[in-house]
Amino acid sequence: MDHVAIMRSVSCCSPITARPIEREIMIITSETKIHEVLNAYPFLEDFMVARNLRYKNLKNPLMRETIGRIASLGKVAGIGGENVAELVEDIRKEIERHGREGFSAFAGKKFVDPIKQNRLKEIIQALHRGEDLGKLKEQFAALSQGVTATEIADLEQSLMDEGMPEKEVRRLCDLHVAVFEDSLGTTPVPDMPPGHPVHTFMLENRETEKIIAQLTALIRECGEPQQLVKIESVIGQFQQHLTNLEKVNVHYTRKENQLFPLLEKHGVTAPSKVMWSIHDDIRGLVKQAKRQLADRQHAEMIATLKDVLSQIGLMIYKEEHILFPMSLDVLDDEDWHVVRQGEAAIGYAWIEPPPEMPAGRPKTSTQVAEGLLEMETGRMSLEMINLMLTNLPVDISLVDENDKVVYYSDSPDRSFPRSPAVIGRSVQNCHPPDSVENVNRILDAFRKGEKRTAEFWISFGGKFIHIRYFALFDRQSRYRGCLEVTQDVTEIRALEGEKRLLDWQ
Repeated sequence: MDHVAIMRSVSCCSPITARPIEREIMIITSETKIHEVLNAYPFLEDFMVARNLRYKNLKNPLMRETIGRIASLGKVAGIGGENVAELVEDIRKEIERHGREGFSAFAGKKFVDPIKQNRLKEIIQALHRGEDLGKLKEQFAALSQGVTATEIADLEQSLMDEGMPEKEVRRLCDLHVAVFEDSLGTTPVPDMPPGHPVHTFMLENRETEKIIAQLTALIRECGEPQQLVKIESVIGQFQQHLTNLEKVNVHYTRKENQLFPLLEKHGVTAPSKVMWSIHDDIRGLVKQAKRQLADRQHAEMIATLKDVLSQIGLMIYKEEHILFPMSLDVLDDEDWHVVRQGEAAIGYAWIEPPPEMPAGRPKTSTQVAEGLLEMETGRMSLEMINLMLTNLPVDISLVDENDKVVYYSDSPDRSFPRSPAVIGRSVQNCHPPDSVENVNRILDAFRKGEKRTAEFWISFGGKFIHIRYFALFDRQSRYRGCLEVTQDVTEIRALEGEKRLLDWQ
């Protein structure tokens, strides 16, 4: 429905005056409460139940007046096991079929109202041109409705999709929040049950705030300007709190590797691009403050600390008023279970591992594309597996539980020669006679679980070779073999200083 159609739909004629009067637009979004929708369009009750028997409780007046007042269409779609975008679109079509006007649908990724969308975009573009923040806030306040977290995220997504550089969006991200802060302040922060990733993130935020308060109090104790003697007397406390603050990296890493990928699958890429960049700035500032403290650069350290504590505090606000509400709107229960399942691999900051997520398990697809092998952390074809193993910067040999060689990677620059004839051969026969006793000792220790690794390094052919053996055990703790990894580390040993990704030519 374009904006012309929407404008036309809100105008009708009074039977008495024959003059146009304005009918209030009802904007239905994934956040709209089902109680509001059914009150405005009672015929939708039968429509909803007919399309999905899981909605039969909508006919219960008590449920309508209680749960219905707090359940959004997004939550209703979750109960019905269907896509919220499709549900909102079908509601739109049903309303149109009944000849009712004044409706605009939004399913979580596009603006509900083109007029409002364009007005918000004009405000942001004016902000980027450097116009007065106070006046822009007044213009925003003049809009008929506040802005939601999802709309802010979608606004920035739209600007980036239209070609605005990510660095420019990121540079003025805080000003975007400042423009809309009054509207965001009225939105309650998410209240999810223990075990839900958002609940876990917010527990960590509360711990972060404690550390911010401790460091802020310590800075205040040192006076303005900072008293060198006072800082020296509390230097141990600064070190302790800074080391503790560094754990915020775990919080950010979980966002980057668990939450952002799921949002990106739904087409929401702006938060990951903008926030990840800010995460890296915060990480760098914490390290800088630690270096300055170690070098007794107290005034510089205090300035850096004030900067990073401010940035972390703003990030908490953006998470709880924009990122998390928007994520709850976009992601479904299955997505959240996927986020939850991978958390332990990254870990948690300051808190104990949370309980499992309530309300069931994620759906898992039993269909795998033809030619792909299903593994614990991905799907690959045999061709891709072979390409990966033969292009690793290491040589790999695999020995099974019977000490037979079952595989080796045929990389072009192997440190030691291998040929197909080795497959099926006893590993003991692949070593000089003088080494066999030690090979057996290592394998026996692996089998008994006494050792899990063994490593050696030698000079060979003008190279420095690092050789490692890893015992392999299955989920039942049964010994399944040994992995040999050989690597030429001559050039690695000679590395000095730093070369970052951004330095690549």
